[in-house]
Amino acid sequence: MSDFHFIAIGGVGQSALAKILLCLGYSVSGSDIAESKYTKLVSSLGAKVFIGHDEKNIQGNPKVVVSSAIKEDNPEIIKARKLGLEIIHRSDCLKYISELFPMFIGLAGTHGKTTTSGLLSFILERLETKPSYAIGGIIPKLNINAAADKNSKYFIAELDESDGTIQKYSPNLLVINNLEADHLDYYKNGLDDILLTFEKLINKMDEKSKILINIDNDGNNKFIAQTKYKNFITYSINNNADYQARNIVFNELNSSFEVYKKEELLGKINLIIPGLHNVYNALAIVSVLDELGFKFSDYAPYFSEFSGMGRRFQLVADVNNIKIIDDYAHHPQEIKSTLSAIKDLKRRKIAIFQPHRYTRLKGLWNEFLESFDCLDELFVVETFNAGDKFDETYNSSNFAKEITKKGVKATYINGTMEVAGKKIAPQLKQGDIVLTLGAGDITKIGEVLNGLLAN
Repeated sequence: MSDFHFIAIGGVGQSALAKILLCLGYSVSGSDIAESKYTKLVSSLGAKVFIGHDEKNIQGNPKVVVSSAIKEDNPEIIKARKLGLEIIHRSDCLKYISELFPMFIGLAGTHGKTTTSGLLSFILERLETKPSYAIGGIIPKLNINAAADKNSKYFIAELDESDGTIQKYSPNLLVINNLEADHLDYYKNGLDDILLTFEKLINKMDEKSKILINIDNDGNNKFIAQTKYKNFITYSINNNADYQARNIVFNELNSSFEVYKKEELLGKINLIIPGLHNVYNALAIVSVLDELGFKFSDYAPYFSEFSGMGRRFQLVADVNNIKIIDDYAHHPQEIKSTLSAIKDLKRRKIAIFQPHRYTRLKGLWNEFLESFDCLDELFVVETFNAGDKFDETYNSSNFAKEITKKGVKATYINGTMEVAGKKIAPQLKQGDIVLTLGAGDITKIGEVLNGLLAN
């Protein structure tokens, strides 16, 4: 019988945890509404996967793992409660897994968690340390988002702050890339509530743990000022810090920089992922690797092999000299960071933006209006509601109208991604660079455009 049963095992996060447990020798079962590449993956590793949710899927006495999206009327939840089984949130499952390894490294912050955790995992793989990890995205070079080895020293995970569960963890090494207002459906007081959550997180950590923090971020500096913890290891581009990136050079979609530890030059890092935000991401990981005791010359070459994470500035098409790049950016600061990577290109710059949640669009309305200034043209497609109710005021149509008043050429495009793609494709020209931005099904539109433009 199963040790763990995952409801919605086909999700990227749930399947990652299931895969790790399977690799560590646990018995795993799970269910989902449809077969997917993730259900097939865990099934191939030995999980018993059921398609469709049914009380009969609960067999034996497993711990039942759920995400915040699973409702109380799910038949498997009802059955588990009737049997008195332990029902745990996926954050509790991640916490359980993290405690199985000697060195738990958590990557946190409003932006950059997936890229930093993926980059660290990738480099530790290249260094042949056999790391274990759980990441919310696919590492293209490895084509996986999770791995586990019973003999791993290192366990890497991105720690999600969206629902407050981040305070459950106790990493041995924590990275805080940035702290900004987000997830306003949960954090009613915005940044202040997020800072309180992070305070609870670090108060639980062992006194021997290390916390690395970016001191170029206003939210981080507010956090440093208000918390009692004072032994931060700092990294920066603009300020004196323990680790600094200097002499940054941007070349089309590549970049390079020199890393200094205090005033000691460690060496040069070359990246094939663009933008200042990725310099910060890479600097964070250099700091981690140095704190773990790795030699700079051993790991530095692998940075130039890392092509980014799936849906993080991912080139999905290059047809008729039109580059189409897909990015998960769905917060104003993420969008600014992503677009900063293309602002100096001698191309017509176009974005297709899908707002994610009406509550986020409403809560950060003014910030979103200031995020697209560098574009030549913006298309705004239907908001991905993610369970939110339609908002008569804060929606895609009105956003396109308001941002047009600010001087950005914007057009609202309704319909599905297939319909939107057909409306946008005829307006693209040779030499354009097109970014598809958002956390919903906007990712589909790149393939639609590729197919239309290739014909």
